[in-house]
Amino acid sequence: MMTVSTQRRSSARRPGGSLGPALLGPALLGLIAVAGAEPRSLDTAAGPVVIERVAGGLEHPWAVAALPDGGLLVTERPGRLRTVSSQGTVSAPLAGVPRVYARGQGGLMDVALHPDFAANRQVYLSFAEPGPGASASTALGRGRLAGDRIEGFEVIFRQQPKVAGGNHFGNRIVFSPQGHVFLTLGERFRFDPAQDLSDHLGTVVRLHADGAIPRDNPFVGRPDAAAAIWSFGHRNIEAAAIQPATGALWIGEMGPRGGDELNLIRPGANYGWPLVSWGSHYDGEPIPDPPTRPDLTDAVRHWTPVISPSGMIFYTGALFPAWRGDMLLGGLTSRELVRLELDGEQVTGEERMLIGARVRDLEQGADGAVYLVTDHGDGALLRLRPRAAACSVIASTACGCTAGASWRCCSR
Repeated sequence: MMTVSTQRRSSARRPGGSLGPALLGPALLGLIAVAGAEPRSLDTAAGPVVIERVAGGLEHPWAVAALPDGGLLVTERPGRLRTVSSQGTVSAPLAGVPRVYARGQGGLMDVALHPDFAANRQVYLSFAEPGPGASASTALGRGRLAGDRIEGFEVIFRQQPKVAGGNHFGNRIVFSPQGHVFLTLGERFRFDPAQDLSDHLGTVVRLHADGAIPRDNPFVGRPDAAAAIWSFGHRNIEAAAIQPATGALWIGEMGPRGGDELNLIRPGANYGWPLVSWGSHYDGEPIPDPPTRPDLTDAVRHWTPVISPSGMIFYTGALFPAWRGDMLLGGLTSRELVRLELDGEQVTGEERMLIGARVRDLEQGADGAVYLVTDHGDGALLRLRPRAAACSVIASTACGCTAGASWRCCSR
């Protein structure tokens, strides 16, 4: 068992120890061999947390969505959608998935369930949709999950315009408590169009569940603006979630060279890219800091060095009572899980938990565990549980121990 420590408000780490095979019982070693990797333990502010590898062999998994039966839907960027059971059984690719532009950062990206999924079985997918020549843009569609396929898939929104290049597609799908769907859109690495209301580049759009545009969107009726826009002036948004206590939409936005942002989204607001940023251009050229433009909406929090936020949830489960109500963010560059404590619109605490892989997305499972997917060619689905809960399962399965057994029992 490898132990990795965390520190609040700091990315510093201290080395941990590990238990060799001689200290692990043969039954647990057999379980590890089946699972494909040794469970690891993190020391966190909430106590020891075990990271288990549920499934591997996934090619750049991009998103994970929890099914009511305990299984999960996982997208792979090259264009595949799979189901994974809580025991780690990975299905063949589901049929009925749209053709995608699988280049650069593009491909099949987010997956989300309709809030009334139990009744209508509707699954939403966002993806890089190919256009004429080598162009592409983000699209959003929906279909019905039926066994090994998505039936009746239809595109309900297309980002305009389609442009060449494989960067900054955005792609997070979030449902509001009122049933609207938010889709986050990158500026396709085009900079200035993020300030142009006539297109969808660098925006958050708000739609009805069928793709229709709500009449109370902030720019409806303006001839110079795309009616779907909810907010603009964004760079590349790959993390978004609704805060259950307030219904507010939060996003994690990637900065350039430094300056990743946590933003609270307000209708009609301009978040400043590329006019201002807490980072600089990749060639080192400075960008004015946000306080120089008080007419633009500043970030609630920003990070330099960057974490590259991708994937976000607010934890509401019972397995981690100390995390309830907190925001969890994935970090690609930092290879971390980031936990933020909020008081109203302010961040009051931060904990950085080193996962050791590029965390692309995260989800709260039906069992209250936190599931992560890692963005690698041989990517994995990981599960985080409190050590006591994980060990009770592992011990009773592998060691013949009773429920509630300790890790010492697991490794005896």
